[in-house]
Amino acid sequence: MTDSIWPTIHAERHSLADDLAALTPEQWATQSLCSEWNVHQVLAHLLSAAKMTPPRFFSRFAAAGFNFDRFAAKQVAVESVGGPAATLEAFRAAEPRQTAPPGPKETWLGEAFVHGEDIRRPLGITHAYPLPDVARAIAFYARSNTIIGGKTRVAELTLSATDMELIVGSGPLVEGPAISLLLAASGRKSALNELSGPGVPLLRSRS
Repeated sequence: MTDSIWPTIHAERHSLADDLAALTPEQWATQSLCSEWNVHQVLAHLLSAAKMTPPRFFSRFAAAGFNFDRFAAKQVAVESVGGPAATLEAFRAAEPRQTAPPGPKETWLGEAFVHGEDIRRPLGITHAYPLPDVARAIAFYARSNTIIGGKTRVAELTLSATDMELIVGSGPLVEGPAISLLLAASGRKSALNELSGPGVPLLRSRS
């Protein structure tokens, strides 16, 4: 099961690096969908995750006082200090890595897809994500509150994709493209405008 994830993760890293290859300094400084980070900083976060191992995670998490936001901010600062070109070069070098922080494997898929959109959408870049893996990440978010809080956010709602066969949960309907459902489940408010159905107001109130 773990091995089946890596080809997708590696392909997503490769595509993202190619998409960012010609960015201007102004584009690198563009605000991402992550309120606390710009485009460069989100890439630094992805680089940090790609280089992370469970022992390294626990030692650095402890050094941050077991505060996840402080831990993440420190890793971003470390990986972005050399500037966008250096971060992108290091991200390309990390493409084939098969290490990650501890946790369910689906979180790695969610990170790749959601943070990919955190970067691409503000830059007007479109990308076709592998729908079966997006569906897997949605199903995980719907049953787990780990970091993202997805389970609480989509509780008592039916998520239905319009671009593939996917129905998750029960309750008032929320439907739209699978990647938009994933973003909404992760708390990205901008994706809510791409969804429809009687469950959208409740989902919006939780975002």
